[in-house]
Amino acid sequence: MNSLTTSISNIFGKDIIVSLLNIFRFKSANKISEVEGQKIVYGWPIFFIRKRLRLTIFSLAIAKYKNPITAINVLQHFLKLRKSVKGNNVIRKMVKANGKYYLGLYIPGWNGATFKSFVLSEMNRFVLLDEEVKRFNNVFLAITKKCILQCEHCFEWEALNKKDVLTNETVEKIISVLQDKGVNQICFTGGEPMLKVNMMINAMENAKNGTDFWMLTSGYHLNFKNAQKLKNAGLSGVVISLDHYLPQEHNKFRGNDKSFEWVVEAVHSALENNLIVALSVCVTRSFATAENLLKYMDLSKKLKVSFVQFLEPKAVGHYAGKDVFLLPEHEAILEKTYLKFNNHSDFKEYPLIVYHGFHQRKRGCFNAGLMGLYVDTDGQINACPFCHDKTGSVLNDNFEENLERLKQKGCPSYHMVEY
Repeated sequence: MNSLTTSISNIFGKDIIVSLLNIFRFKSANKISEVEGQKIVYGWPIFFIRKRLRLTIFSLAIAKYKNPITAINVLQHFLKLRKSVKGNNVIRKMVKANGKYYLGLYIPGWNGATFKSFVLSEMNRFVLLDEEVKRFNNVFLAITKKCILQCEHCFEWEALNKKDVLTNETVEKIISVLQDKGVNQICFTGGEPMLKVNMMINAMENAKNGTDFWMLTSGYHLNFKNAQKLKNAGLSGVVISLDHYLPQEHNKFRGNDKSFEWVVEAVHSALENNLIVALSVCVTRSFATAENLLKYMDLSKKLKVSFVQFLEPKAVGHYAGKDVFLLPEHEAILEKTYLKFNNHSDFKEYPLIVYHGFHQRKRGCFNAGLMGLYVDTDGQINACPFCHDKTGSVLNDNFEENLERLKQKGCPSYHMVEY
Protein backbone atom coordinates (compact mmCIF):
# COMPACT_ATOMS: atom_id res chain seq x y z
CA MET A 1 0.00 0.00 0.00
CA ASN A 2 2.88 2.39 0.75
CA SER A 3 4.19 1.80 -2.77
CA LEU A 4 0.75 2.56 -4.21
CA THR A 5 0.46 5.75 -2.16
CA THR A 6 3.92 6.86 -3.21
CA SER A 7 3.14 6.27 -6.89
CA ILE A 8 -0.07 8.30 -6.70
CA SER A 9 1.75 11.08 -4.84
CA ASN A 10 4.51 11.10 -7.44
CA ILE A 11 2.05 11.36 -10.32
CA PHE A 12 -0.25 13.98 -8.86
CA GLY A 13 1.98 15.87 -6.46
CA LYS A 14 5.68 15.74 -7.22
CA ASP A 15 5.60 18.83 -9.42
CA ILE A 16 3.55 20.95 -7.02
CA ILE A 17 6.54 23.07 -5.93
CA VAL A 18 7.68 23.56 -9.51
CA SER A 19 4.16 24.50 -10.55
CA LEU A 20 3.83 27.00 -7.69
CA LEU A 21 7.13 28.59 -8.68
CA ASN A 22 5.87 28.82 -12.25
CA ILE A 23 2.82 30.69 -11.00
CA PHE A 24 5.05 33.46 -9.68
CA ARG A 25 7.10 33.45 -12.86
CA PHE A 26 3.95 34.22 -14.83
CA LYS A 27 3.18 37.83 -13.96
CA SER A 28 -0.54 38.45 -13.55
CA ALA A 29 -0.90 34.70 -13.96
CA ASN A 30 -4.54 34.64 -12.97
CA LYS A 31 -5.43 36.48 -16.15
CA ILE A 32 -7.06 34.76 -19.09
CA SER A 33 -6.55 36.19 -22.55
CA GLU A 34 -9.94 36.51 -24.24
CA VAL A 35 -10.01 35.51 -27.89
CA GLU A 36 -13.44 36.10 -29.44
CA GLY A 37 -15.20 33.46 -27.34
CA GLN A 38 -11.98 31.43 -27.11
CA LYS A 39 -9.41 31.80 -24.36
CA ILE A 40 -5.70 31.27 -24.11
CA VAL A 41 -5.34 30.05 -20.54
CA TYR A 42 -2.02 30.37 -18.73
CA GLY A 43 -0.56 30.63 -15.25
CA TRP A 44 -2.11 29.11 -12.14
CA PRO A 45 -5.28 27.72 -13.84
CA ILE A 46 -3.03 25.39 -15.85
CA PHE A 47 -1.76 23.83 -12.62
CA PHE A 48 -5.26 22.71 -11.66
CA ILE A 49 -6.32 21.75 -15.19
CA ARG A 50 -3.24 19.57 -15.54
CA LYS A 51 -4.06 17.76 -12.29
CA ARG A 52 -7.68 17.26 -13.32
CA LEU A 53 -6.61 16.00 -16.74
CA ARG A 54 -4.41 13.37 -15.08
CA LEU A 55 -7.28 12.46 -12.79
CA THR A 56 -9.52 11.92 -15.83
CA ILE A 57 -7.01 9.45 -17.30
CA PHE A 58 -6.53 7.72 -13.95
CA SER A 59 -10.30 7.46 -13.36
CA LEU A 60 -10.87 5.97 -16.83
CA ALA A 61 -8.10 3.44 -16.22
CA ILE A 62 -9.56 2.45 -12.84
CA ALA A 63 -13.03 2.07 -14.37
CA LYS A 64 -11.82 -0.07 -17.26
CA TYR A 65 -9.11 -2.22 -15.68
CA LYS A 66 -10.53 -2.45 -12.12
CA ASN A 67 -6.97 -2.46 -10.84
CA PRO A 68 -5.25 0.58 -9.26
CA ILE A 69 -1.76 -0.72 -10.06
CA THR A 70 -2.64 -1.07 -13.75
CA ALA A 71 -4.27 2.36 -13.66
CA ILE A 72 -1.09 3.89 -12.25
CA ASN A 73 1.02 2.15 -14.89
CA VAL A 74 -1.31 3.47 -17.60
CA LEU A 75 -1.04 7.04 -16.31
CA GLN A 76 2.74 6.74 -16.08
CA HIS A 77 2.70 5.50 -19.69
CA PHE A 78 0.81 8.66 -20.75
CA LEU A 79 3.27 10.87 -18.86
CA LYS A 80 6.20 9.05 -20.44
CA LEU A 81 4.64 9.37 -23.88
CA ARG A 82 4.06 13.10 -23.36
CA LYS A 83 7.66 13.54 -22.21
CA SER A 84 8.98 11.67 -25.24
CA VAL A 85 7.03 14.08 -27.47
CA LYS A 86 7.43 17.35 -25.58
CA GLY A 87 10.63 16.74 -23.64
CA ASN A 88 10.90 18.05 -20.06
CA ASN A 89 8.76 21.09 -20.81
CA VAL A 90 5.84 21.61 -18.45
CA ILE A 91 2.53 22.60 -20.02
CA ARG A 92 2.35 26.40 -19.69
CA LYS A 93 -0.85 27.25 -21.54
CA MET A 94 -3.89 25.78 -23.26
CA VAL A 95 -6.75 26.97 -25.41
CA LYS A 96 -10.25 26.96 -23.95
CA ALA A 97 -13.04 26.81 -26.53
CA ASN A 98 -16.63 25.66 -26.26
CA GLY A 99 -16.07 24.47 -22.71
CA LYS A 100 -13.07 22.26 -23.58
CA TYR A 101 -9.35 22.69 -23.06
CA TYR A 102 -7.00 22.00 -25.98
CA LEU A 103 -3.32 21.13 -25.66
CA GLY A 104 -2.85 21.06 -29.43
CA LEU A 105 -4.60 20.79 -32.78
CA TYR A 106 -4.58 17.01 -32.95
CA ILE A 107 -5.56 16.07 -29.42
CA PRO A 108 -9.32 16.31 -28.78
CA GLY A 109 -10.35 18.90 -26.21
CA TRP A 110 -10.45 17.87 -22.56
CA ASN A 111 -12.92 16.95 -21.06
CA GLY A 112 -15.23 16.09 -23.95
CA ALA A 113 -16.40 12.66 -25.06
CA THR A 114 -13.89 12.61 -27.92
CA PHE A 115 -11.03 13.20 -25.50
CA LYS A 116 -12.12 10.20 -23.46
CA SER A 117 -12.26 8.10 -26.65
CA PHE A 118 -8.73 9.25 -27.44
CA VAL A 119 -7.56 8.21 -23.97
CA LEU A 120 -9.23 4.79 -24.24
CA SER A 121 -7.54 4.17 -27.60
CA GLU A 122 -4.14 5.00 -26.15
CA MET A 123 -4.83 2.88 -23.07
CA ASN A 124 -5.66 -0.03 -25.35
CA ARG A 125 -2.30 0.31 -27.14
CA PHE A 126 -0.58 -0.10 -23.76
CA VAL A 127 -2.83 -2.67 -22.04
CA LEU A 128 -5.60 -4.29 -24.09
CA LEU A 129 -9.17 -3.45 -23.12
CA ASP A 130 -12.12 -5.82 -23.28
CA GLU A 131 -14.02 -3.48 -25.59
CA GLU A 132 -13.83 -1.82 -28.98
CA VAL A 133 -11.86 1.41 -29.16
CA LYS A 134 -11.37 3.94 -31.94
CA ARG A 135 -8.82 2.94 -34.57
CA PHE A 136 -7.67 6.43 -35.57
CA ASN A 137 -7.14 9.71 -33.81
CA ASN A 138 -6.90 11.91 -36.91
CA VAL A 139 -7.66 11.39 -40.61
CA PHE A 140 -7.12 13.98 -43.36
CA LEU A 141 -9.77 13.61 -46.06
CA ALA A 142 -9.20 15.38 -49.40
CA ILE A 143 -12.62 15.94 -50.94
CA THR A 144 -11.76 17.78 -54.18
CA LYS A 145 -8.99 18.23 -56.72
CA LYS A 146 -10.19 21.73 -57.55
CA CYS A 147 -8.40 24.85 -56.33
CA ILE A 148 -8.23 28.51 -57.32
CA LEU A 149 -4.61 28.88 -56.19
CA GLN A 150 -1.23 27.80 -57.52
CA CYS A 151 0.67 27.33 -54.27
CA GLU A 152 4.42 26.94 -54.33
CA HIS A 153 4.37 23.90 -52.00
CA CYS A 154 1.08 22.23 -53.06
CA PHE A 155 1.22 18.55 -52.05
CA GLU A 156 -1.58 17.58 -54.49
CA TRP A 157 0.00 19.31 -57.49
CA GLU A 158 -0.21 16.30 -59.81
CA ALA A 159 -3.96 15.99 -59.24
CA LEU A 160 -4.74 19.70 -59.08
CA ASN A 161 -7.81 20.80 -61.08
CA LYS A 162 -8.27 17.45 -62.75
CA LYS A 163 -11.75 15.90 -62.86
CA ASP A 164 -13.12 15.14 -59.40
CA VAL A 165 -13.61 11.50 -58.52
CA LEU A 166 -15.31 11.79 -55.14
CA THR A 167 -19.05 12.51 -55.07
CA ASN A 168 -21.21 13.52 -52.12
CA GLU A 169 -22.24 9.90 -51.69
CA THR A 170 -18.66 8.63 -51.92
CA VAL A 171 -17.42 11.08 -49.29
CA GLU A 172 -20.24 10.08 -46.95
CA LYS A 173 -19.41 6.39 -47.49
CA ILE A 174 -15.73 7.05 -46.74
CA ILE A 175 -16.65 8.84 -43.51
CA SER A 176 -18.99 5.99 -42.59
CA VAL A 177 -16.21 3.42 -43.08
CA LEU A 178 -13.76 5.52 -41.05
CA GLN A 179 -16.31 5.95 -38.27
CA ASP A 180 -16.98 2.22 -38.24
CA LYS A 181 -13.25 1.76 -37.61
CA GLY A 182 -13.42 4.58 -35.09
CA VAL A 183 -11.99 8.06 -35.66
CA ASN A 184 -11.77 11.01 -33.28
CA GLN A 185 -11.07 13.77 -35.80
CA ILE A 186 -11.59 14.15 -39.54
CA CYS A 187 -10.02 17.15 -41.28
CA PHE A 188 -11.41 18.12 -44.70
CA THR A 189 -8.79 19.21 -47.18
CA GLY A 190 -8.26 19.27 -50.95
CA GLY A 191 -7.62 21.06 -53.27
CA GLU A 192 -9.68 23.78 -51.70
CA PRO A 193 -12.51 22.25 -49.62
CA MET A 194 -14.42 25.54 -49.53
CA LEU A 195 -15.28 24.85 -53.19
CA LYS A 196 -17.36 21.98 -51.78
CA VAL A 197 -19.13 23.71 -48.89
CA ASN A 198 -22.39 21.84 -49.36
CA MET A 199 -20.55 18.53 -49.59
CA MET A 200 -18.94 19.17 -46.19
CA ILE A 201 -22.21 20.32 -44.64
CA ASN A 202 -24.10 17.26 -45.88
CA ALA A 203 -21.28 14.93 -44.82
CA MET A 204 -21.20 16.31 -41.27
CA GLU A 205 -24.97 16.33 -40.92
CA ASN A 206 -25.18 12.68 -42.04
CA ALA A 207 -22.20 11.48 -40.00
CA LYS A 208 -22.58 9.56 -36.77
CA ASN A 209 -21.80 11.25 -33.47
CA GLY A 210 -18.41 10.86 -31.85
CA THR A 211 -16.13 12.52 -34.44
CA ASP A 212 -14.86 16.10 -34.42
CA PHE A 213 -14.65 17.74 -37.85
CA TRP A 214 -12.04 20.29 -38.92
CA MET A 215 -11.09 21.93 -42.20
CA LEU A 216 -7.78 22.90 -43.80
CA THR A 217 -8.32 25.86 -46.16
CA SER A 218 -6.67 28.79 -47.90
CA GLY A 219 -9.48 30.95 -46.52
CA TYR A 220 -11.18 31.24 -49.90
CA HIS A 221 -14.91 31.94 -49.54
CA LEU A 222 -14.83 31.44 -45.77
CA ASN A 223 -17.09 34.41 -45.13
CA PHE A 224 -19.42 34.85 -42.15
CA LYS A 225 -22.36 33.08 -43.79
CA ASN A 226 -20.36 30.02 -44.79
CA ALA A 227 -18.57 29.87 -41.44
CA GLN A 228 -21.96 29.95 -39.70
CA LYS A 229 -23.30 27.13 -41.89
CA LEU A 230 -20.24 24.99 -41.24
CA LYS A 231 -20.36 25.63 -37.51
CA ASN A 232 -24.03 24.72 -37.36
CA ALA A 233 -23.34 21.52 -39.30
CA GLY A 234 -20.75 20.43 -36.75
CA LEU A 235 -17.37 21.92 -37.70
CA SER A 236 -15.09 22.37 -34.68
CA GLY A 237 -12.32 24.46 -36.16
CA VAL A 238 -10.36 25.62 -39.18
CA VAL A 239 -6.68 25.53 -40.09
CA ILE A 240 -6.05 28.45 -42.43
CA SER A 241 -2.87 28.59 -44.50
CA LEU A 242 -0.88 31.81 -44.16
CA ASP A 243 2.68 31.56 -45.41
CA HIS A 244 4.01 35.05 -44.72
CA TYR A 245 3.22 38.05 -42.53
CA LEU A 246 3.67 40.35 -45.55
CA PRO A 247 0.62 40.32 -47.86
CA GLN A 248 2.62 40.55 -51.08
CA GLU A 249 4.92 37.66 -50.08
CA HIS A 250 2.03 35.41 -49.06
CA ASN A 251 0.18 36.22 -52.29
CA LYS A 252 3.29 35.41 -54.32
CA PHE A 253 3.67 32.07 -52.52
CA ARG A 254 0.00 31.27 -53.18
CA GLY A 255 -0.14 32.53 -56.75
CA ASN A 256 -3.08 34.88 -56.17
CA ASP A 257 -3.07 38.59 -55.29
CA LYS A 258 -6.22 38.28 -53.13
CA SER A 259 -5.09 35.35 -51.00
CA PHE A 260 -3.99 37.42 -47.98
CA GLU A 261 -7.36 39.22 -47.92
CA TRP A 262 -9.15 35.88 -47.93
CA VAL A 263 -7.10 34.74 -44.94
CA VAL A 264 -7.95 37.81 -42.87
CA GLU A 265 -11.67 37.58 -43.70
CA ALA A 266 -11.66 33.85 -42.99
CA VAL A 267 -10.04 34.31 -39.57
CA HIS A 268 -12.56 36.98 -38.55
CA SER A 269 -15.53 34.99 -39.89
CA ALA A 270 -14.44 31.83 -38.11
CA LEU A 271 -13.84 33.59 -34.80
CA GLU A 272 -17.19 35.36 -34.99
CA ASN A 273 -18.81 31.93 -35.25
CA ASN A 274 -16.72 30.51 -32.40
CA LEU A 275 -14.74 28.11 -34.57
CA ILE A 276 -11.29 27.30 -33.23
CA VAL A 277 -8.76 28.96 -35.53
CA ALA A 278 -5.21 27.96 -36.39
CA LEU A 279 -2.82 29.46 -38.90
CA SER A 280 -0.55 27.09 -40.80
CA VAL A 281 2.75 28.20 -42.32
CA CYS A 282 5.12 26.28 -44.58
CA VAL A 283 8.47 27.44 -43.22
CA THR A 284 10.91 27.52 -46.13
CA ARG A 285 14.66 28.01 -45.75
CA SER A 286 14.40 31.69 -46.62
CA PHE A 287 11.60 32.22 -44.08
CA ALA A 288 13.27 30.29 -41.24
CA THR A 289 14.78 33.22 -39.36
CA ALA A 290 14.08 34.35 -35.81
CA GLU A 291 12.97 37.76 -37.08
CA ASN A 292 10.48 36.35 -39.58
CA LEU A 293 9.00 33.92 -37.07
CA LEU A 294 8.62 36.66 -34.45
CA LYS A 295 6.80 38.92 -36.90
CA TYR A 296 4.59 36.01 -37.97
CA MET A 297 3.69 35.29 -34.34
CA ASP A 298 3.00 38.99 -33.73
CA LEU A 299 0.52 38.96 -36.61
CA SER A 300 -1.04 35.72 -35.34
CA LYS A 301 -1.55 37.29 -31.93
CA LYS A 302 -3.05 40.40 -33.53
CA LEU A 303 -5.47 38.22 -35.52
CA LYS A 304 -6.41 36.47 -32.22
CA VAL A 305 -5.98 32.93 -33.46
CA SER A 306 -5.48 30.10 -30.97
CA PHE A 307 -2.82 28.00 -32.72
CA VAL A 308 0.00 28.35 -35.21
CA GLN A 309 1.20 25.27 -37.06
CA PHE A 310 4.77 25.06 -38.37
CA LEU A 311 5.13 22.80 -41.41
CA GLU A 312 8.45 21.84 -42.95
CA PRO A 313 8.62 21.71 -46.77
CA LYS A 314 8.75 18.22 -48.28
CA ALA A 315 9.89 17.16 -51.76
CA VAL A 316 6.40 16.13 -52.86
CA GLY A 317 3.77 17.63 -55.17
CA HIS A 318 4.95 20.96 -56.58
CA TYR A 319 8.21 20.53 -54.65
CA ALA A 320 8.85 17.02 -56.04
CA GLY A 321 12.50 16.55 -56.98
CA LYS A 322 13.51 19.90 -55.46
CA ASP A 323 16.03 20.56 -52.70
CA VAL A 324 13.62 22.12 -50.21
CA PHE A 325 14.26 20.23 -46.97
CA LEU A 326 15.28 22.41 -44.05
CA LEU A 327 18.89 22.27 -42.89
CA PRO A 328 19.86 21.62 -39.25
CA GLU A 329 20.33 25.34 -38.60
CA HIS A 330 16.77 26.03 -39.77
CA GLU A 331 15.38 23.22 -37.63
CA ALA A 332 17.24 24.67 -34.63
CA ILE A 333 15.62 28.08 -35.16
CA LEU A 334 12.18 26.50 -35.41
CA GLU A 335 12.68 24.43 -32.28
CA LYS A 336 13.95 27.42 -30.31
CA THR A 337 10.92 29.46 -31.41
CA TYR A 338 8.55 26.61 -30.59
CA LEU A 339 9.92 26.25 -27.07
CA LYS A 340 10.15 29.98 -26.42
CA PHE A 341 6.60 30.85 -27.41
CA ASN A 342 5.03 27.82 -25.73
CA ASN A 343 6.99 27.95 -22.48
CA HIS A 344 8.35 31.42 -21.72
CA SER A 345 6.23 33.81 -19.66
CA ASP A 346 7.00 36.72 -22.01
CA PHE A 347 4.90 35.00 -24.71
CA LYS A 348 2.03 33.69 -22.58
CA GLU A 349 -0.62 35.57 -24.56
CA TYR A 350 0.57 34.34 -27.94
CA PRO A 351 -1.05 31.41 -29.78
CA LEU A 352 0.20 27.90 -29.04
CA ILE A 353 2.64 26.59 -31.64
CA VAL A 354 2.17 23.10 -33.08
CA TYR A 355 5.40 21.83 -34.62
CA HIS A 356 5.34 18.23 -35.86
CA GLY A 357 9.02 18.11 -36.73
CA PHE A 358 9.94 18.74 -33.09
CA HIS A 359 8.43 15.50 -31.84
CA GLN A 360 8.83 13.48 -35.06
CA ARG A 361 12.61 13.72 -34.86
CA LYS A 362 12.48 12.63 -31.22
CA ARG A 363 9.59 10.18 -31.12
CA GLY A 364 8.71 9.25 -34.69
CA CYS A 365 5.60 9.41 -36.85
CA PHE A 366 2.12 8.85 -35.44
CA ASN A 367 0.45 8.49 -38.85
CA ALA A 368 0.92 5.91 -41.64
CA GLY A 369 -2.03 3.88 -40.40
CA LEU A 370 -0.93 3.87 -36.75
CA MET A 371 -2.95 6.75 -35.27
CA GLY A 372 -3.88 8.47 -38.51
CA LEU A 373 -3.65 8.58 -42.28
CA TYR A 374 -4.42 10.64 -45.36
CA VAL A 375 -7.24 9.83 -47.79
CA ASP A 376 -6.39 11.53 -51.08
CA THR A 377 -8.65 12.93 -53.80
CA ASP A 378 -9.01 9.45 -55.33
CA GLY A 379 -10.14 7.89 -52.04
CA GLN A 380 -6.76 6.14 -51.67
CA ILE A 381 -5.03 5.87 -48.30
CA ASN A 382 -1.55 7.36 -47.78
CA ALA A 383 0.74 7.82 -44.79
CA CYS A 384 0.00 11.55 -44.53
CA PRO A 385 -0.62 14.56 -46.83
CA PHE A 386 3.15 14.91 -47.38
CA CYS A 387 3.98 11.21 -47.75
CA HIS A 388 2.27 9.87 -50.86
CA ASP A 389 2.20 6.13 -51.44
CA LYS A 390 -1.28 5.01 -52.47
CA THR A 391 -2.12 1.83 -50.57
CA GLY A 392 -5.63 0.94 -51.71
CA SER A 393 -9.05 2.54 -51.49
CA VAL A 394 -10.93 3.17 -48.25
CA LEU A 395 -13.96 1.57 -49.93
CA ASN A 396 -12.06 -1.54 -50.99
CA ASP A 397 -13.11 -4.81 -49.34
CA ASN A 398 -9.46 -5.27 -48.39
CA PHE A 399 -9.30 -2.03 -46.41
CA GLU A 400 -8.00 -3.72 -43.26
CA GLU A 401 -5.28 -5.50 -45.22
CA ASN A 402 -4.37 -2.22 -46.92
CA LEU A 403 -4.06 -0.56 -43.51
CA GLU A 404 -1.67 -3.25 -42.37
CA ARG A 405 0.41 -2.79 -45.53
CA LEU A 406 0.49 0.94 -44.88
CA LYS A 407 1.67 0.35 -41.31
CA GLN A 408 4.34 -2.08 -42.48
CA LYS A 409 5.69 0.40 -45.03
CA GLY A 410 5.62 3.09 -42.37
CA CYS A 411 6.62 6.71 -42.74
CA PRO A 412 9.33 7.40 -45.37
CA SER A 413 10.59 10.45 -43.46
CA TYR A 414 10.57 9.33 -39.81
CA HIS A 415 10.61 6.01 -37.97
CA MET A 416 7.31 4.74 -36.63
CA VAL A 417 6.30 5.11 -33.00
CA GLU A 418 6.96 2.09 -30.83
CA TYR A 419 4.64 1.23 -27.95
